[in-house]
Amino acid sequence: MFQQILDPIAGSLVLSALCAALPLVLLFVLLGVFKVKAPKAALASLALSLVLAIAGWQMPVNQALSATAAGIFYGLFPILWILVNALWIYRLTVATPWFEVLGRTIRSISNDLRILSILIAFCFGALLESLAGFGAPVAISAAMLMAAGMKPLKSAIVSLLANTAPVAFGAMAAPIIALNGVTGLPLHDLSSMAGRQTPFIALIVPLLLVFIVDGRRGVKQTWPVALVAGVAFGAAQFVTSNYFAVELTDVVAAVVTVAAVLLMLKVWQPKETVGMGGAVETVPAAAHAAAAVGTGARDSGAAVSAAGGSAVGRGAERTASAASGAPVPTDNSRPEPRQIWMAIAPYLIIIAVFSVAQIPFVKTWLGQVGSVTFAWPGLEITDSAGKPVAATKFKLDHLKATGTLLMFSGLLTMLLYKITASQGLRIYRDTLVQLRWTIVTVTAVLGLSFVMNLSGQTTTLGFALASAGGFFAILSPLIGWIGVALTGSDTSSNSLFGQMQATAAEQTGLSPVLMAASNSSAGVMGKMLSLQNLAVASAAVGLDGAEGTLFRKLLGWSLGLLALITVLIFLQSTPVLGWMVP
Repeated sequence: MFQQILDPIAGSLVLSALCAALPLVLLFVLLGVFKVKAPKAALASLALSLVLAIAGWQMPVNQALSATAAGIFYGLFPILWILVNALWIYRLTVATPWFEVLGRTIRSISNDLRILSILIAFCFGALLESLAGFGAPVAISAAMLMAAGMKPLKSAIVSLLANTAPVAFGAMAAPIIALNGVTGLPLHDLSSMAGRQTPFIALIVPLLLVFIVDGRRGVKQTWPVALVAGVAFGAAQFVTSNYFAVELTDVVAAVVTVAAVLLMLKVWQPKETVGMGGAVETVPAAAHAAAAVGTGARDSGAAVSAAGGSAVGRGAERTASAASGAPVPTDNSRPEPRQIWMAIAPYLIIIAVFSVAQIPFVKTWLGQVGSVTFAWPGLEITDSAGKPVAATKFKLDHLKATGTLLMFSGLLTMLLYKITASQGLRIYRDTLVQLRWTIVTVTAVLGLSFVMNLSGQTTTLGFALASAGGFFAILSPLIGWIGVALTGSDTSSNSLFGQMQATAAEQTGLSPVLMAASNSSAGVMGKMLSLQNLAVASAAVGLDGAEGTLFRKLLGWSLGLLALITVLIFLQSTPVLGWMVP
């Protein structure tokens, strides 16, 4: 039996906390200062945490190695099981003509770049984030915006900023599921809490997008549709995460928002349109409304196609397509209704499969036969107070796992699209190859997280941070923001800091659910500044080396959104908005 020690270094909590922070400091320095690749940085930090656990926190070697194995296994299943199958479905759609049909459907709705920034970067980007993630939403959204006539740098900025609101529930809620895994807090409570924070950011983002595209005039002329998009997305996020299935939060939010925007455009149009190259055209509302859903959109698409954009633009589209596997988006003509239904079919299949899994008797059956809980071999650990540590118990979902339901959805998509078994297996293999370094990074980060949590390093950090008292409610969002900005992943940030946030919250009298969820909700504001996302955006628009420029232009927006959600989180930690905490 191993009992965790709270202050093993010279009997000092401060010195112990400084030592416990070393693996995290090493990770951040390697990533942020020396630009070391994420897999190598994660492995180095894991090695240091093992040394500290054994030599500093006096954890038996066999238990330290067993904790590492538990973390690696949790990284593989369920986290990577979700990511691999979600990305597989996305690649299945890209392997058919239906992905371009989906993009063409969105581009045909309007020839106004302000509205397209909402539809493409915000709505379609959220749909891609729900499945693919890892830069695909940014790359594809930027390429589609350029094909519609937006300048390269602005396309990248818009796509990066839009990739905030959906990230906390991205990849079929992998960040929230990871948070549940490392903290042991109820998944429904964590998803509900995040669903009571991120909608406020979703409300603002569409307004920021139209401001970036067209300044104050853009906000003045298009605020009604931007507001409708923000309200629809936020409301759908709240309802789905609180009352339905956390895994479907972004899928439902994206679909609902597209529908809301389409309905809005049937009864309202801006007085002017901002088209290719920023050209402004004043068109009677009725005529413009007809054009938006008819031949005008096709003419606009033809004009864009004929012009072909600049050489940089065409090169960027090819770059984005090569990077993402998606077709070059150049045709803006409106597909036929049957084609549209076929294009959105994979997302409808996912919704249907997860909806069936939520039917009471199906959910009960899956819980009985599709899940097993067992004590992880070689782990016998109590905390510093002598109570058993919950993380030594391992809950393995197999049939009921999100990744398994996604695999069923992918098989149904193959049947619908008539993709052969050999082609489906080849795409699955290519998906694993594409994610090979991500697999190393995620498993190493989860191994690091489990070692720090089970050895007691995280508890030591949490107790030290608790000395901040009520101020921790302001410090907590900043920790999450730094984690995502440096690792480029809300899932990784939650794995690293989730338990620490919960421990510090308990010691300060704050809600562990609130602080743990805040790590995820506030963390997404750092996504637009992460080196990985900046590199993807630069490559997608054909502006190699523009990462620094993008960082400078987005830093203010990122900090502003962080400040807003920090105020919200602080109020949720007080009686003012404390009623919002589950």
